[in-house]
Amino acid sequence: MDSFPEMDSFNLENASLNVSNNGATSLATPSSSRSSRYENQKRRDWNTFGQYLKNHRPPLSLSMCSGAHVLEFLRYLDQFGKTKVHTFNCPFYGLPNPPAPCPCPLRQAWGSLDALIGRLRAAFEENGGKPEANPFGTRAVRLYLREVRDLQSKARGISYEKKKRKRPLANQTPTLPVPPPPPPSAS
Repeated sequence: MDSFPEMDSFNLENASLNVSNNGATSLATPSSSRSSRYENQKRRDWNTFGQYLKNHRPPLSLSMCSGAHVLEFLRYLDQFGKTKVHTFNCPFYGLPNPPAPCPCPLRQAWGSLDALIGRLRAAFEENGGKPEANPFGTRAVRLYLREVRDLQSKARGISYEKKKRKRPLANQTPTLPVPPPPPPSAS
């Protein structure tokens, strides 16, 4: 297991801990009121993960968290998903637009999980974690995300191909349009 002894206390320099009426805690920096949507979402995701670790049985400290715990968290989030993922036995498996409802489960969309892991990975390092000890960047997490992407693309009949970069047309000479033929002369 990875260990993060420096992560047992959050980086609280220029920050305060907010405690709400229900006892939930959150980290707030002086610039929280004017943070970007990304920064706000990253903070909410970080607090959610922290709450998940706190509610885990037995409770986990961040220093004891590993890639396996991150995978457990991602599987836990699936119950709140809104993306229909057809099972292999479903008659609509592989169809992008199924014609009727089916009992297949709702899951978190691959893109949402991928973005979440990116935000948590950044938050981990911003809160004092070392990049080489980041549980959100483990091989197991990357393989899980790839597996989810592939499964969802097959289930919906949509492939996730890497987008090819367009190369500039600097080496090519522009082609000029061919002028129309001259009108027949009247003689």
